[in-house]
Amino acid sequence: MADDGSQQSTNVWPMPKFYFEVKWDSAVMSFEEVSGLDVEAQPIEYRHGNSPVYSTIKMPGLKKYSNVTMKKGVFKGDNKFWDWFNKIKMNTIKRLPVTISLLDESGKPTMVWTLANAWPSKITGTDLKAQGNEVAIETIEIVHEGLTIANG
Repeated sequence: MADDGSQQSTNVWPMPKFYFEVKWDSAVMSFEEVSGLDVEAQPIEYRHGNSPVYSTIKMPGLKKYSNVTMKKGVFKGDNKFWDWFNKIKMNTIKRLPVTISLLDESGKPTMVWTLANAWPSKITGTDLKAQGNEVAIETIEIVHEGLTIANG
């Protein structure tokens, strides 16, 4: 008799990555792709002068966060990226919390990445091709001051 999967645990399979949402402040935006959710601890190499070992030891140093890149389709009259970017004036910019949520089948967040004090550092418009048959995609690169992860 074939197994119908009714006895299978719900914790067996990893989450698919294609169902997610992005919130900028309180507005929900749709994106094709989000990448750069990285954090690393920069190593500090140290060796004291009377160490009998002729090599350095490595200690964890400052945390370093990658810029987050988001891609979305170009829509008529949608200038949210450019409006936010154009607010940069002499070291001042409105910094927003950005929340990226991986959703389950019912649309509930299962893993949430929150970017603190995010602001746009780069916008790339779409490439244009007379022979192309693709959707116009624009890209925004976001810098931030910290990444928190909640897995619920």
